[in-house]
Amino acid sequence: MPLSALIIDDEQLARDELKYLLDSVGDVDVVAQGANGIEAVDLIEEHQPDLVFLDVQMPGQDGFAVIQRLMERSRAKAAGAAGHAEHLPQFVFATAYDQYAVRAFDVNAVDYLLKPFDRARVLEAVERAKARIAAGDTSAMTNESGAEIESQLDRLLRLLNRPQPAEHGRPPGKLIVEMQSRLLLVDQAEICFAAIDEGVIRIVTRNFEGQSKCRTLEELQELLDPTRFWRAHRGYVVNIDQIREVMPWFKSSYQLRMNDKQQTEIPVSRAQTKRLRELFNL
Repeated sequence: MPLSALIIDDEQLARDELKYLLDSVGDVDVVAQGANGIEAVDLIEEHQPDLVFLDVQMPGQDGFAVIQRLMERSRAKAAGAAGHAEHLPQFVFATAYDQYAVRAFDVNAVDYLLKPFDRARVLEAVERAKARIAAGDTSAMTNESGAEIESQLDRLLRLLNRPQPAEHGRPPGKLIVEMQSRLLLVDQAEICFAAIDEGVIRIVTRNFEGQSKCRTLEELQELLDPTRFWRAHRGYVVNIDQIREVMPWFKSSYQLRMNDKQQTEIPVSRAQTKRLRELFNL
């Protein structure tokens, strides 16, 4: 008997792609699709599916909020007269984030698919869900383990919504950058510079521009490799490896032309002029 499944994603193309792959995999009956978190909760309660493919980042209510809301309802019913928690389906996160971020917490009973979707990976997720259901592991997100899973989900959500802390005194190799409601993991080597304007920190790479969740450049610098990133000006942190040109300016000052698409020109403060000369033997 095929698994009943829901696809919840705010992108129509992503829903279509996943539906096509699930149809090709077989043994999965997609009973409904939704475009946001509110629809997800209603559809799950209506259809009671075996499996839900749930987008992590959606407008209004993200995938983690959907699970949290379902768990709250389940606990409320368990505390009522019936005394039994409501059945929750197996969840598979559909995400554009790097596997490195998602695997940071191996959340029990929750799998993931990395966008763009891969048929082999979709098949693996389906087989994994089948094995859990066959093993009677449908209680993994209810009762006593529910609090533990919720705690893991909360920690994962915090991880995906802010830059990762440094481990063992070393900055992480990647930085989370928000762009058009998506959270992208970016190699630090790809970052050209960061700039702060009215309390908002822009992260500019060679190919795109986004924002950091950090509140100050000092906070951001704690997450960056100090051998690569330099505070050239009070409003800018630059990647030394992404400086395209050093331009002499008036009164013995300098400007930096960066390697981004706009070839942004960044001033070097007088206090940092000596450091610039040291860096490039000027």
